Amino acid sequence: MLFQTKVSATTLPPESVLHARVGAGDFVDCYSVTADVPARKAAEIITDFPGWARLLLLIRHVVTAPFGLSQDGPEADDKVGPFPVEYDTDSEMIAGFDDKHLEFRVSVLSRDGRVSLATWVHPHNVGGRLYLAAIMPFHIMVARNALARVARQSV
Repeated sequence: MLFQTKVSATTLPPESVLHARVGAGDFVDCYSVTADVPARKAAEIITDFPGWARLLLLIRHVVTAPFGLSQDGPEADDKVGPFPVEYDTDSEMIAGFDDKHLEFRVSVLSRDGRVSLATWVHPHNVGGRLYLAAIMPFHIMVARNALARVARQSV
């Protein structure tokens, strides 16, 4: 039997440290799924992108390279996938970085048998807003798939 998961769009959980970054004009979305996985482990599953998502990232690298955007994130002692970790507790991990066109962070929060994946973006300019609009359909697809993979691995 095929294992099905229900990934739900939700609001940023009130206990998320990511709230401190959110300001007027910022983009925030959040998805959650039933899963009993610690935040760090969930973040590792999320950033272990499947082949189709790696292909999307490769296309992004080719398209954005002429604009001088970061390709693999800045160097850091602690990274999850390509993202530097800036906050890490048993229940929440926040990772991401600042680039020319925008700042972004992702929060992976694990609490009470649910894992939430939130994305915060603060565009710096019209280029950041255009970039965000262009990637939005792919972002939603990748985020939902990531949480479905987390749920499957928590069974």
